[in-house]
Amino acid sequence: MIQSKLDYNYYNEQDRIALKIEELNLSNIIRNVISPNPIWKFQKLLRKVEYFQNCKKGYLNQIYLYYLKYRFKTISVKLGFSIPPNVFGPGLSIAHYGTIVVNSAAKIGANCRIHVCVNIGATGGQVEAPQIGNNVYIAPGAKIFGNISIPNNTAIGANAVVNKSFEKEHTVIAGIPAKVIGEVEINTIIKHV
Repeated sequence: MIQSKLDYNYYNEQDRIALKIEELNLSNIIRNVISPNPIWKFQKLLRKVEYFQNCKKGYLNQIYLYYLKYRFKTISVKLGFSIPPNVFGPGLSIAHYGTIVVNSAAKIGANCRIHVCVNIGATGGQVEAPQIGNNVYIAPGAKIFGNISIPNNTAIGANAVVNKSFEKEHTVIAGIPAKVIGEVEINTIIKHV
């Protein structure tokens, strides 16, 4: 969770690296003006909302936060994301725009790569949502729900339905219901780790 300006800068830098966005130079600025990356724009705005929500107090900052939340909601609807602030750690990589729904009670660690049609939520009116570790790859269509935990360095397969906790790291989880189907070196999937 972003708690300072230093954290804010760190999260933005880790997200930039995860998305493979090149550092700013004149040609990249021109390219970004002509054809901006909507996911990078979304993630920068997500981090800015988190920073102002967690760190900035005072009347003028709260007015600016309302404006940021309005812009955040607008781009979220445009891209199909329902991702609340303060859920993802640094190094978030959203692979494509499309439907992604995440419960505000969920916690996802650093270096998560997430694809379209993913749902991370609670079960049947419960408050608890999944707690997901660092360096987790979530393939398209995965459904992760309930008061469960997923360990670090895990890959969740396409269209998996994960409704129970797992403990062993470096595994591939897939199927309906999900089960461990193999082992994985996560840095072969999430390249920036």
